[in-house]
Amino acid sequence: MRYKKELMRAPGDGTRFAASPVAPGADGRCPSRRSVLRGLAATAALAGAGVLAGCGAGAGSETGSAPASAPGSKLAAIKARGKLNAGVKKDVPGYGYYDPAARTYAGMEIDLCYQIAAAVFDVTYDEARERELVSFTDVTPKTRGPLIDNDQLDVVWDFSTPYRTDYVGLMVKKRSGFTRIADLDGRIIGVSQGATTQGLIEQMLKDEGIDARPEFLAFSGYPIIKSSLDAGNIDCFAMDRSTLAGYMNETVELLEPEVKFGEQNYGVATKKGSDLSTVVDECVRACAASGWLDAEI
Repeated sequence: MRYKKELMRAPGDGTRFAASPVAPGADGRCPSRRSVLRGLAATAALAGAGVLAGCGAGAGSETGSAPASAPGSKLAAIKARGKLNAGVKKDVPGYGYYDPAARTYAGMEIDLCYQIAAAVFDVTYDEARERELVSFTDVTPKTRGPLIDNDQLDVVWDFSTPYRTDYVGLMVKKRSGFTRIADLDGRIIGVSQGATTQGLIEQMLKDEGIDARPEFLAFSGYPIIKSSLDAGNIDCFAMDRSTLAGYMNETVELLEPEVKFGEQNYGVATKKGSDLSTVVDECVRACAASGWLDAEI
């Protein structure tokens, strides 16, 4: 998903993915986003987000079949290629995270990509994972658009039904002494390149009548923003709250979290007008109808 097909997302960059039901584990339960976060916490202090996947039916259950594709269609191209190309975040624990030690991607959005692949290739979720029917490429708000437009990715620009809603958060160090958003006047706020965060913050300051004029510094990735905050090079890390959750620890906090602004709906993006768009949207709806999205988010 706040994003474009094939798995992508970032503040103002919401991407959503949805597919047929995700297979449960050995205990018969679908892994929760919280359990993924706990598993990653020990090995990753910094993380990012990427792809969403759905959960519903039991392991081995069949996913919805993709409609027959005509020659030259996006579905036909994917089937001929043998893999679904998905653009995802690699630094958001619980959503889209690349583990360099295991050399694998993990997270809810990653699972959702496999759900979509299962629907496209008319196989089960388990088979899609076993056969590695998804090829992942890490993307940023700045790079994802060109990749989709050039057909290097399969998901972007037609947006699926949203799989979640989020708001912008303002992370600060507890030692900063900041207690109000107004305290950011003249301070430096770190944001992600290509995201809409800066504009959302500026609009919030105007709407709330807050007399503050912070400076903004754009970075290429979330880990860099967090490390800059820890080093004191910036005063605030601004991003959607679900992303910030992967970077929270005892030294930081959200500034005035009761002030909700920058509402963003996350969905999966695919190339405009492609026959893949319908399949993806049906997957997201199935995940929502099964209750998996509510349980995971």
